[in-house]
Amino acid sequence: MVRAHPAVPKKMEKEKKLQAILPAGFEDRWDRKLILKKELIKIIENNFLKFGFSALETPSFEVSENIGSFLANDESNSMSDVFTFGDENKKITLRYDLSSPLSRFVAQNYLTIPFPYKRYQIGNVWRNEKAGNARYREFTQADCDIVGNFNQGQANAELIKLIIDTLLKCGLKKDQFKIKISNRKLVKGLLNKIKVKDKKQELKVIRAIDKLEKFGIKGVEALLKEGRKDDSGDFTTGANLTDEQVLVIVNFLNIEINWKNRQSDSETQEELTKAGDYFSEQRKIFSDSLSNEGFDEIDEIYDNLENSSEDGRYTRLISVDPSMVRGLDYYDGFILETELKFKVKNIKGKEIDIGSICSGGQYGKLVSRFKGVDFPGTGVSIGVDRLLFAMMQLEQIKTEEQKPVIVCVMDKKYLSKYNEILQTLRDNNINSEIYLDPSKNMGKQLTYANKRGCPVAIICGENEFKDKTVTLKNLLGVKGENNQKTVKYEDLVYEIKKIF
Repeated sequence: MVRAHPAVPKKMEKEKKLQAILPAGFEDRWDRKLILKKELIKIIENNFLKFGFSALETPSFEVSENIGSFLANDESNSMSDVFTFGDENKKITLRYDLSSPLSRFVAQNYLTIPFPYKRYQIGNVWRNEKAGNARYREFTQADCDIVGNFNQGQANAELIKLIIDTLLKCGLKKDQFKIKISNRKLVKGLLNKIKVKDKKQELKVIRAIDKLEKFGIKGVEALLKEGRKDDSGDFTTGANLTDEQVLVIVNFLNIEINWKNRQSDSETQEELTKAGDYFSEQRKIFSDSLSNEGFDEIDEIYDNLENSSEDGRYTRLISVDPSMVRGLDYYDGFILETELKFKVKNIKGKEIDIGSICSGGQYGKLVSRFKGVDFPGTGVSIGVDRLLFAMMQLEQIKTEEQKPVIVCVMDKKYLSKYNEILQTLRDNNINSEIYLDPSKNMGKQLTYANKRGCPVAIICGENEFKDKTVTLKNLLGVKGENNQKTVKYEDLVYEIKKIF
């Protein structure tokens, strides 16, 4: 009789493990970085309140058609740079800034809110764009806006003062940042001069000029003509201007480049401005009534800042940069960007320029998209995570986190007494925790406490409970010194606070 061999089981496929990774442009924050971020937000919010702004919170999603396509670079897909999802009969989009939701809110509630409406909002926004060098796809913005009828020079000067005051309180020094201001009317007048009337072409020109610092004059020239191919092979379609039109814009940009080169040498901006050479050259290039209106509005901002402070604390930290145009399409007047005057390093240790940490400007048509009438507005936005990226490297702001005191468990039968100690600490606002595994020996409990960063370990056994004492081990003390002492239980809180 032939016996059949038992079937050999197939080798089980190895279970596929998930990869513990994040999508590009997103970041976990914890420990000191998260503590510092919360501290910055606290400083920023307190300063917004000090300047008379009131809080607003709007949802993360807006109806797609309401949020607009002010960010898009792709003509064939106006929502290419945002995250959009289907929702029953309408599409909804994760907000890419806090201004578009503000415009919707004002249009929805204009009968009940006071005008001018001064609101601040701090929250996350999302952009589906290329990440890297402190550029995230999800990041926190802190916005202040003024909506309604107001004096432009006064309101915009107030926003500049707010930025300066806030950044100084965040820990930056006066020589570590500079605010560049301009007015969209300057470039709009220049476009009038070279007879650019088409809105799409106009936006392409503005976005090309906005890339001056990133791509240089040759890169901008390419974007003003047929287009530009980047290192990856991606091609950006240009504005298709004529050679004569491009020449006017390039001449304007060259004046700006020469001005910046001279600034970086020995002369100060004040000396150059007094000489009048810079602005006289710029006005010759622009020579349009709309451009002159923009220059006059800049002058009005300076007048308001000078009236606010005799010591020039505000005017010393701003400069006029007509080549700055800002990428978002809804700005139509005053604009600003805040540059850091120092380099920071990426995770590879390479020095990088992270761009503006605070920007904004004036807009007149955001609310009128809903109401049909103009509700002019002006506002600024601090990029909290970009500011955090720089502040983490400066070490100029102290962060204080009271790590918990740990109550060690020497014997499970005394758990009720350990919890009594724990409650005493918490009743006196001392952060504290009890070690949650009584089976572990004292060495492992102290190893955990050190890794956790606990400042003090409370060690109590039979003798301590009998004598109504507690033993405190200073885990932050100098190694080799006597960092342990036994004190009366009634002095527990006092002795711990002494260690802090």
